[in-house]
Amino acid sequence: MQGADSRTSIPRRIVGGLQQPLPPLAVPEQQPPKGARTVDPGGRRVVVRGRAGRRLYAIDGIRLAAALMVAVHHYAGTHRVDQPGNAIWGRPVSEIMPTVFRFASYGWIGVEIFFVISGFVICMSCWGRTPRQFFVSRVIRLYPAYWFAVLFTTGVLVAVPGVWERLRLREVLLNLTMLQSGSGVTNVDGVYWTLWSELRFYLLFLVVVATGLTYRKVVVFCCVWGAAAMLAPVSDFRLLELAANPEGAWYFIAGLALYLMHRFGQDLLLWGILAMAWLMGQLELGQRIDEVEHVSGWRGSVLIFTVFLLVMVAIALGAADRVRGKWLVTAGALTYPLYLTHYVAGTALINRLRDTMDARLLVVVVIAGFLVLSWGVHRLVERPVSGMLKRGLDTSFARLRNASG
Repeated sequence: MQGADSRTSIPRRIVGGLQQPLPPLAVPEQQPPKGARTVDPGGRRVVVRGRAGRRLYAIDGIRLAAALMVAVHHYAGTHRVDQPGNAIWGRPVSEIMPTVFRFASYGWIGVEIFFVISGFVICMSCWGRTPRQFFVSRVIRLYPAYWFAVLFTTGVLVAVPGVWERLRLREVLLNLTMLQSGSGVTNVDGVYWTLWSELRFYLLFLVVVATGLTYRKVVVFCCVWGAAAMLAPVSDFRLLELAANPEGAWYFIAGLALYLMHRFGQDLLLWGILAMAWLMGQLELGQRIDEVEHVSGWRGSVLIFTVFLLVMVAIALGAADRVRGKWLVTAGALTYPLYLTHYVAGTALINRLRDTMDARLLVVVVIAGFLVLSWGVHRLVERPVSGMLKRGLDTSFARLRNASG
């Protein structure tokens, strides 16, 4: 949510890419909390928390904050923009706005935050759904804004040349599939590398969805995927490395464990999975700093990531259940379009406008402009196109189901 090449400072890593509840944790005779319901799988009575499945508004706010972290990082905190004579600012950004650079250099951690939240939200939204519903929900969520972003960014590169290399038409067209990384084709915008990581997570998790999500199955999935992610880098087996996604797996696993805490309550096993995710995550953070970012410190990065995980634990256990606000829903809706459109187009605009106003003001203005654009994309692209896609896919699957041969 990028390849570490001449086009971007964001990494494209090449290392060698529901309805049975938790077994009871309390005495069965206890009265369930208000708003909770009880189910009886295999003769064992257990409480499923009444807030499971409710919208968590606080997560919408965190998602937008993470997107803003990434945007500020790309504009004022990467190793690329801190080089003499760089194409974006013309001189090191640490000389232009040293305080902003110091904080913006840590903004890349927003990507790891996205991955954790994705694991949480995907598990929550898939619980009780069929594989068909899961597939349709992912298509209508990911593709409309993405298609717009590919065309928009390509249009900006045509109108504002000189900062980024424009891809050939056949490569732009392949980008519309979102599968270009699997074909070795460069992304139109470097930030799309995270979508390749997300798609692999969805494909793996679809296997669990197809069998019916339960506490036990998700826990087993976390353990098996985590083991595969640890073994993949030393296996010298490219297919395992591609599927296991060792650079991103433990962040998604952390999100899955947090959702299980939210739905069923905490226990030692879930805390163990989360602790393992933290341990593997801090290692990956350090590797990313050494190999790609080169601008921030390991201690500060781990501190930010740790604070985020603790906030997510508090949210999962109900500390933010009373947080409400339509503005948070809007904030969540802006996140994906903002992330997809801000980088290449935004830095190209900064190149053209850098001598017209104070650099700090320019960063604010550009981000504000992309927030407005994101709102328009959500209202005018995502909503109508998602509706059409859903109707079309539902009709297609119904026809497939009823086909006699």
